[in-house]
Amino acid sequence: MDETKVYSANDIHSALISRTLKEIISALEERGYNPINQIVGYLMSGDPGYISSYKDARNKISEFNRTEILEFLVKEFMGK
Repeated sequence: MDETKVYSANDIHSALISRTLKEIISALEERGYNPINQIVGYLMSGDPGYISSYKDARNKISEFNRTEILEFLVKEFMGK
């Protein structure tokens, strides 16, 4: 385990988006919302009102550009 692991900035950024989306999904579910509907509504409209402020979810999702989130989701779907 003495080997150095090299991470790319893209890998780190993707990991941050993934962690953030999981936190947002959890917060939305705790509040009784359907996270898919809420996140899709936000991504389509840009209206942060789709995301609850519970557990700072709205601020967390606003840290990322909607295009970055969509790119991440498509890459995950494609397995890349």
